[in-house]
Amino acid sequence: MSDETPDSLIPYDAIVQEALRAVVGRVLGEIVAGGSELPGNHHFYITFKTHAPGVSIPKSLRERFPDEMTIVLQNKFWDLKVADDHFGVGLSFNQIPAQLTIPYAAITQFVDPAVDFGLQFQATVADMAPTPTEDPDNDELEQGAPRAVPADDGSNVVTVDFGRKK
Repeated sequence: MSDETPDSLIPYDAIVQEALRAVVGRVLGEIVAGGSELPGNHHFYITFKTHAPGVSIPKSLRERFPDEMTIVLQNKFWDLKVADDHFGVGLSFNQIPAQLTIPYAAITQFVDPAVDFGLQFQATVADMAPTPTEDPDNDELEQGAPRAVPADDGSNVVTVDFGRKK
């Protein structure tokens, strides 16, 4: 028997992440079905990537939270709408009302502290354009510079061959 675990041809990680995100949609859907009132002491902290595709938030919030933002659904929220792939909600920020639309794929964390329940997700923002960067000027191999050589044992270890200057 081999010590190596083969790469899976089935995307288990993605399937599990999608299923767990469906938990968020189901919980929010049950809140809507119950008249948009949170039962007991339940309240939710929902963290999401503000620049993920499909996220709709006011420009001022996107500028203030350029990467990630956490919203709280507790006492003052309105117009909670739940769809198969996203939810929408109205919240106030500094006494200014705002309507947010958040795809489940943008969520990185869902917590209900009243019952010590939480889910953490890998961000699935693969289709986002990468942040533009300048072309590096130092990518050329310099004469006599150390060179990376992949290991022959199939591992992800890279050895560096410093060699000798002649």
